[in-house]
Amino acid sequence: MAALVDSRGALEPEIVELRRIEADRLAPLLDEETAAWSSELDWDFRLSADLVRRFVHMQALTGFALVTNTPDGPRVDGYSYYVCEDGKGLIGDLYVTRDLRTPERENLLLGAVLNALWRTPGVRRVEAQLLMLSSPLDKSRHENFPMREWFRCYRRSFLYAPLGVTAGLPARAQDGVTIAAWSERVQEQTARLIANAYQGHIDSQINDQYRSPAGARRFLMNIVQYPGCGTFFAPASYAAVDKVTRQLRGVSLASLVAQHCGHITQVCVGRSDQGTGLGYELVRQSLAAMGAHGCRLVSLTVTSANQNAMRLYERMGFTHRRDFAAFVWDRAHPLR
Repeated sequence: MAALVDSRGALEPEIVELRRIEADRLAPLLDEETAAWSSELDWDFRLSADLVRRFVHMQALTGFALVTNTPDGPRVDGYSYYVCEDGKGLIGDLYVTRDLRTPERENLLLGAVLNALWRTPGVRRVEAQLLMLSSPLDKSRHENFPMREWFRCYRRSFLYAPLGVTAGLPARAQDGVTIAAWSERVQEQTARLIANAYQGHIDSQINDQYRSPAGARRFLMNIVQYPGCGTFFAPASYAAVDKVTRQLRGVSLASLVAQHCGHITQVCVGRSDQGTGLGYELVRQSLAAMGAHGCRLVSLTVTSANQNAMRLYERMGFTHRRDFAAFVWDRAHPLR
């Protein structure tokens, strides 16, 4: 693709496949992104950046880069990558260097990724949650998105709480339930619980893995095995089990996203237990365990339309840190 020139005559970045990019050329941008995650979200992005660097070096990462030709050689000013699985594309990340970041340049990368995904046989749906995207909820920006007829946007909130604030939360006794450490032995029950609890829920519109036990199983595997949501932290992950039937009634799963910061990756209780305080008690125990580990902060994300969950987290001491967006392009459900 030919390089573009802006209205001032300055050279604009061009789109280049990630497989043509040398890992060393991408390193300064990944270092900048790592610093941004740390300063803006108290999140250690180094494991994720290392994975990107490794796969780029192997020429095994599908995606695109924004590249500017300079006297010192090509400079990578932005990148985005994606993966495909079971008829769905997932945009794993999109980041443009702060000095050159504009919605137009971000959309240029986004359009390249979407065009590639729609050319991939079998892909019917694309999902993305890009925390470093600028003005992600701006409706005027959405009007210029590619594949607009299939696009939907959901507001989500990134919340955090100092663990000194949550340390005094009172316990709530749960009759008929034993709360114990979560383990992979109950992974299958957890998958079934998630699929049942999220039937018709807005979060199942955002992440279609919530719609079936098989999808929820893949979701859990990603939480436990990969660093996208931090490093899974078993000591702060809990399961609520019925004392009589031994059936799983709720879970709270946690990870570590920095030396001093934990993250609640999943909270789920069965339909009959919603509103009973079981979710509160599971989260409270996760918070206490992360505090005992030495964490100073804990974060979580929640869909803003889920007002019951928002009110619960606010009562527990969580406050708003930033809004971001969940994007979905779904060919099966075009806008009317």
